[in-house]
Formats: sequence, structure tokens, C-alpha cells
Amino acid sequence: MSGTGRTDDGRDRLGSRLSGLAVAVGCVLFLGGFAWAAVVYRPYTVPTGSMTPTVNAGDRVLAQRVDGSEVRRGDVVVFTDPEWGDMPMVKRVVGIGGDKIACCEKGGKLTVNGISVEEPYLQTTDPASANDFTAKVPKGQLFLLGDDRTVSLDSRVHLEDSGHGSVPRSAVTARVDAVAWPLGGMVARPQSFAALPGGVSSEGPLKLQLGAVTGGVVLILAGAVYGPVAARSGRSKRNRQEKVSAGVR
Repeated sequence: MSGTGRTDDGRDRLGSRLSGLAVAVGCVLFLGGFAWAAVVYRPYTVPTGSMTPTVNAGDRVLAQRVDGSEVRRGDVVVFTDPEWGDMPMVKRVVGIGGDKIACCEKGGKLTVNGISVEEPYLQTTDPASANDFTAKVPKGQLFLLGDDRTVSLDSRVHLEDSGHGSVPRSAVTARVDAVAWPLGGMVARPQSFAALPGGVSSEGPLKLQLGAVTGGVVLILAGAVYGPVAARSGRSKRNRQEKVSAGVR
């Protein structure tokens, strides 16, 4: 009996240690994931409906802090420019320095350097813009359009101000990765721009951060449950063994 008790006590101690380890690792993952996300991402509230249906007015989005030099075609960015009202705005990059942007070709599509671009994210896809335009994007600048081009006051409107309608890369503060509220999921990188020089930007680390937070929660709950369950199981086993031993005597 004494040998069995020592064995069970050892199992209890091992279970307790495993439970504590799971909770500790879970806490590290949970808090680390949140801290990492807080450093990399900023929340924004979308001010207008110009980016419908990708993001709607009032949506709370998570935007990765990026330098303007990292921005590529197809990115949905947060920027501030005095000529656009000097307040944070959200638009999609369709052209970068050196690009010739035009709309609309025979099929009603936007062209970048003469290449027709499919834009499945648009609220209305035919045509890509109600008014025709052509612009040459200066070096270090970005040409920005809304996804709902029937209401968006974007680079097309500002063509009259500067002749090119673009904003400097330095005006960009973040790139939208996901709609946090109401839950809308990740904002995809449009592959229609992938064939152009520079391709599209890679996804941010948000999925990895969410995985760390979720994994942390699972480990914390598993560790918290395992300890009492293992202890109760050990006690039940000892009680059964003691009853069997008493019956033999």
C-alpha cells in the first residue's frame, strides 16, 4: 500500500507541475500576443462610406503601422494630407510613383501602365469610374481611390488641385489588415495587382498574433482544468485501492 501511495503522490506532483507549466506558457502566449499586436497595430474608425463594401462607415479596423515606403498597389491605407482635409482617411492605393493611371477602357476597367486591372472589391464594377481620367503619378507619390467610386472623394477630385491628384508616401501611417468590429475578417490583398512590378504586399502578423492569443487561452483553460481533475482522479484511485486492500484483510 505504501508503495502505491508514493506512486500516486508522484503522479499528483507531476500532474500539478504539468498543469502549472501549461498555465504559465498560456499566460506568456496570451499576454505576448496582445502586447505584440498593440505594438504593431492601431485601431481606426472608418469615417466615410467611400470604401464600401470592403469597409463601411463606422467600422473599427486594425491597421498595421507601416512606413509609406512599404506600401504597394492594392493596399488599403490610412493617411493624412492637408490638401485632403488634414484628417485620417482610408483609401486604396491603385498607383505608385511612375505609374500612368487611366479610366476607363472599352470594358470600363481601370488601367495601370496600359494594363487592365480586375477590381472585384468595387461596390460597382461597371464602369470602374463614372468619370474618365488620366494621371501620371510623380515619384514618391501614391494615387488613391475609394472602393465605392460613386461617392468617394479621392485622387480623381484632387486632379484639379495638383494635376496628378496623388499624396506623398510620407502621408501614410498604416495599412488596414482586418475589420475588427463588426467582425469582418481579414482585408485581402488583391491579386489583380500581383503581375505588376513590385507585386502586392505580404500579410501582416495579425493571424500569428491571434493564434498566440487563442493558443494561450486554450493552454490556460486546459492547465486550470487538468490540475483538479488529475488530483480528483488520484484520490479516487487511492480510495478504491484502500477499499480493495481492506476487503482482502
